[in-house]
Amino acid sequence: MERRAISSVATILLLFLQTCPASSVLPIHHCPASSCGNTPNISYPFRLSSDPPNCGDKRYELDCENNATMLNLFSGKYYVHEIDYKRYTIRVSDRGVVEDTTCSFIPRYFLYSLNFSQNIIGPGTDLLNLEPFDVPTIAYFNCTNPITDDPRYVKVDTTRCGSSGHIYTVLKDSSNDFSVMDIKVGCQLKVATFGNWGTTKDHKNKKNVSYDDIHNMLAYGFGLSWLYVICQDECGEGKGCSVINESSSQIQCDQQNCRYIYGSNGTNEVTYDCGVSGLLSILSTVIGYCIGVYKGIMQIFGVNRARSYDGIDVEIGKVTGRYVLPYFVVRFVLGVVAFIVLLIYKWGRRHTSNYENIEDFLQENTFMPIRYSYKEIKQMTRGFKEKLGQGGFGMVYKGKLRSGPLVAVKMLSKSNANGQEFISEVATIGRIHHANVVRLIGFCVEASKRALVYEFMPNGSLDRHIFSKEDSISLSYEQIYEISLGVARGIAYLHQGCDMQILHFDIKPHNILLDDNFIPKVSDFGLAKLYPIDKSIVTLTAARGTIGYMAPELFYHNLGGVSYKADVYSFGMLLMEMASRRKNLNKEAEHSSELFFPLWIYDQLSRENELEMEDITEEKNDEAKKMFIVALWCIQLKPSDRPSMNKIVEMLEGELESIDMPPKPSLYPHEVIQENLTTNSDQTLSDDSIGSTSYLEESSVNTLEKYSAS
Repeated sequence: MERRAISSVATILLLFLQTCPASSVLPIHHCPASSCGNTPNISYPFRLSSDPPNCGDKRYELDCENNATMLNLFSGKYYVHEIDYKRYTIRVSDRGVVEDTTCSFIPRYFLYSLNFSQNIIGPGTDLLNLEPFDVPTIAYFNCTNPITDDPRYVKVDTTRCGSSGHIYTVLKDSSNDFSVMDIKVGCQLKVATFGNWGTTKDHKNKKNVSYDDIHNMLAYGFGLSWLYVICQDECGEGKGCSVINESSSQIQCDQQNCRYIYGSNGTNEVTYDCGVSGLLSILSTVIGYCIGVYKGIMQIFGVNRARSYDGIDVEIGKVTGRYVLPYFVVRFVLGVVAFIVLLIYKWGRRHTSNYENIEDFLQENTFMPIRYSYKEIKQMTRGFKEKLGQGGFGMVYKGKLRSGPLVAVKMLSKSNANGQEFISEVATIGRIHHANVVRLIGFCVEASKRALVYEFMPNGSLDRHIFSKEDSISLSYEQIYEISLGVARGIAYLHQGCDMQILHFDIKPHNILLDDNFIPKVSDFGLAKLYPIDKSIVTLTAARGTIGYMAPELFYHNLGGVSYKADVYSFGMLLMEMASRRKNLNKEAEHSSELFFPLWIYDQLSRENELEMEDITEEKNDEAKKMFIVALWCIQLKPSDRPSMNKIVEMLEGELESIDMPPKPSLYPHEVIQENLTTNSDQTLSDDSIGSTSYLEESSVNTLEKYSAS
């Protein structure tokens, strides 16, 4: 019975403590009330700066200036008109509104609802725990132009301020916040503060409010609640409370209101002091934040929801949804768009420059070849139905002109950045007419599609016939000799038969085509370069050609400058393969002397042995020896030791006895380089001199040379 009685008494006491006058539970401060001007009875939690230290709360300190009570709030000073200890409110007004009677009563200090964040301010701080309630926001805007289409913008008379600008005020009800949609184009926010309907209460629901009404609202001041400190003192840190009886200042604690608070005793630990579990508190805060984000997003579109939720979590969510989230979304979208535009621009610029280079080249030069459209190219190849092979820069297809002749169409698919291979080939072969050079019939340039149309070579490339293949046509040694002579004449024409010397840089069996009578045609000028006849040394930015046929000076700069002798070397390697019907490099050779076939041939010829090779009869032995000796002259390591192509033609057409035996070809250049550097160290450079590690600078000679340069 005793235990049950004690429990009943404790319950009654608990209920009494939760619903009681505030005066009975507030800390007792034995300090008399202070006064200043029209503000009497200044007591806890407020105090004057002249009061003893133990009186009131230091955070709620007021100043008495010129017999007027002043409140320091966010670095601004506000006149105190009234302190209501029954409703726990204080009414203040901006100092500028009260004192600045000559300039339209414009507020001095900026206030906005987000300035007040008392819900996360605890007793360990020195900030005021105040919260505005039922106060409309009044904003002042500087506008570049008059606003005549929006009744919310109320004109402010600034003539007494010495200003000629356009200043307007906008009044927003306490249930709504300002949105970017409320700000007119050309207007800039000057200052914002709070007001109070006061005597203008009847204007609250009207559309038109005069500036006199707004001034009255500002002069009357706005209310701030300091109920938070009472809830803290009476109900405990983190607990909410509400006034249930204004006549007796009676409050009621809200046990279910869970808030984040800072720990007492000056610590910064976040704790949860509420009647529900910590997990539900976190969930409640997350939900409040999400609700705030949703409300902020809706306010962007001018949709204002009833303020059924409140709290710092909701306010932070509103700021996130209204300002932060759109900012990052806009930045992300703009970033993606800018990235896509940049990619398109880079891609377009690269290809546009490609097309422009080619179009400029074609406009500045007149050619005999015909320009076809891509549609005509597809028609003549029947949709690229029959593939002939693959060249250095694309596929080759068989086609037929409307007039009847067959053609070979090379589609340039592996294009470089500026269409150089197309320009090189058209600039070179488009002006050549020789029996041993393939004829260019036409070309196509349409966006990224580029094609070259050649005369058709029924017997394909030379490599199909000199190397053993199943589908190859056996050539007699006499045919091989005639083909070698035709190729030599074609290259000689390129070097000295035109206004410009043309260096092919890719002489090999694959690029020698055979017509129906096995007449050879030099083809594939994608690597060719044009130079003046009197220019013997050329400049290259990189080695070019096919490994096995490239002249050594393209790799070893100390051998000498690059000239037409590079094509002579390539022809020598080609001639050696034609004469022997085999590759120059024999990976399966049993002896090291046979690994590099030209060395083996030189050993045989220097001993005056008969050549015992397949298809070389006794009567053809002299022609074979002649081809081998000429080839050995062509592949000399030093460019100055190689003959010109005209001299090679004379040697092939002449008698074997009139051709001297060349020096033994060297496979490794270091001995020759050392010998050459010692011999020519004091000599002036000539056309074919060596020993220089640098090239002569290439100058632009004419339009064709400009476009053919790499």
